[in-house]
Amino acid sequence: MSKLFNPKLFSLLKAGIDKKQISNDVMAGIVVGIVALPLAIAFAVASGVSPDKGLITAIVAGLLISFLGGSRVQIVDPQVLLLLLFMVL
Repeated sequence: MSKLFNPKLFSLLKAGIDKKQISNDVMAGIVVGIVALPLAIAFAVASGVSPDKGLITAIVAGLLISFLGGSRVQIVDPQVLLLLLFMVL
């Protein structure tokens, strides 16, 4: 199989993840969700679309970025969500 597409998630699952790391990752995800979801709603309202489009964009973009990302330390800021929101328009 080609190493061109090898997300970090697959290699971590193959190597094994300890419970402490999983709990840390879940806590980080909750904190990011608390910050990112209201911000996505605000960007949606500011751009003139309904707030539910902002929520959908934030959730789908977050899942895609985390699944396809190849880095354990990944920075995704609100501008990515705004860019994806404008792409939907």
